[in-house]
Amino acid sequence: MTNDTWTLGGHEFHSRFILGSGKYSLDLIKAAVEQASAEILTLALRRANSGALANILDYVPENVTLLPNTSGARNAEEAVRIARLARELCHTYFVKIEVIKDSKYLLPDNHETIKATEILAKEGFIVMPYMYPDLQSARDMRDAGAACIMPLGAPIGSNKGLCTKDFIQILINEIDLPIIVDAGIGKPSQACEAMEMGAAAIMANTAIASAGNLPLMASAFRDAINAGRKAYLAGCGSVRDTASASSPLTGFLHD
Repeated sequence: MTNDTWTLGGHEFHSRFILGSGKYSLDLIKAAVEQASAEILTLALRRANSGALANILDYVPENVTLLPNTSGARNAEEAVRIARLARELCHTYFVKIEVIKDSKYLLPDNHETIKATEILAKEGFIVMPYMYPDLQSARDMRDAGAACIMPLGAPIGSNKGLCTKDFIQILINEIDLPIIVDAGIGKPSQACEAMEMGAAAIMANTAIASAGNLPLMASAFRDAINAGRKAYLAGCGSVRDTASASSPLTGFLHD
C-alpha cells in the first residue's frame, strides 16, 4: 500500500483524503494533516484575503498542496475571475470549480461549471470541477480538460453520506479520470464505502469539524479510507440474492 499513489494534473499523491474548506480552524488543519495525512487542502479565496484576522495561508504546511476554490461564484464568468485571482494570490494552478446559484440546497450548476472548466483548462489550470453526478455532464467536463471529477455524495454540510451512490458508481465505471467524492460524507464508514466503490479520494470537512474529538475523527477517516481502498484493490465478493453455504453441504455424520 505504500506504493499505492494516485496522480492529479501530473502531481503524485499518497493520501486519498482531502480537507474541504467549509469550516476551517487551526485545530482542524492540524488534525487533518497530522492524523488524516491530508496532502491537499481546499481554500476559499476570501479566507486568504490580506487584512483578515488570521491569514489561513500562514498555517498551511509547506508540504501540503493548496487547492483554491471558486466558492461564491454564481456563473462561469465569476468562477474564472476568482480562479485567476487565486492563482496570483496562492501561486498555484490547482483550482476547484464551484458554481452555485441555488441558495437553498447549494447544488452545483453543471452547465456553468463545464463552461468555466473549458476556459481555465485552456489557460493551463489543473481544473477540479465540483458537480452533481450526471454522466453526460461528467463527459463534457472531461472533454473540456478537467483533471478529475468531483461528484457530491449529498448536499454540502449535510453529513447524509452517499445519497447519490448509484450515480457516482456510474461515473467511476465510465469516466477515465480520478473520481473524488466531495460533499455530504458524514462518517468514516461512508468514506470507506465510497473507496470500496473505486473512488480515487474523499473530500470531507463538516464530518471532522463537527466531531467531538477532531484528531480522533481525522484518524478514523484515514483508517476508513485506507480500508476501503484495500478492499477495492482486493476485489469485494459478489452479492447474491440467495444464500450460499460457506461449508460444503456434503459429508454429514450419520447415525
